[in-house]
Amino acid sequence: MYIRPMTTAVLLDLDGTITDPAQGIFNSVVHALDRLGKDPLGARELRSFIGPPLRQSFARVGVSEAEIPAAIAAYREHFATDGLFENELYPGIEIVLGQIAEGTDAVAVATSKPTVFAARILEHFALDGYFDAIVGAELDGRRSAKAEVISEALRQLDANPADCVMVGDREHDVIGAAAHGIPCVGVAWGYAEPGELAAAGAHSVIEHLSDLPAAIVNARS
Repeated sequence: MYIRPMTTAVLLDLDGTITDPAQGIFNSVVHALDRLGKDPLGARELRSFIGPPLRQSFARVGVSEAEIPAAIAAYREHFATDGLFENELYPGIEIVLGQIAEGTDAVAVATSKPTVFAARILEHFALDGYFDAIVGAELDGRRSAKAEVISEALRQLDANPADCVMVGDREHDVIGAAAHGIPCVGVAWGYAEPGELAAAGAHSVIEHLSDLPAAIVNARS
């Protein structure tokens, strides 16, 4: 299906930006590590799983390269049936998504989460109608880096990077957007460590969801 060229587009991360996925992700990680016979993680290590690709996150907590496929499979075993719905919307997100959709030509989700899971989550919360594209990783590990996800989102929207803004809560969102010359608005209600977004080069970092539409406009100017 042909999509007309877009002059402006907003790309939004999912986890930590639109929804708070903590319970589902944490429970899925616990399930995976228990299946592998690994020691449990502390709260900070569990938090680090929100945002980056799973392969990178498991490696960071000491899962060997040989064990990572089994860890990811066990994680998804829980996540596919229970974890993706152990999730909460950030209060007011529907109103803000409506405002963003009214003020731009196209809106897309660009997430490191597999596309199939992202689409199910957005449909579950009846948010899928706000988006012209939902783009994530593939289950086989392809397109897991945020820069690759953004590239595919731009392709699907036929959007010019010079007229786009990314919104996300982790440094991966900022760095992935920068690879395409796209400014990123960082959101402080997600899972970044203090100073992480500014250090990565975010155009701005906002504390309140209600400030997001104005921050997107400012990032374009």
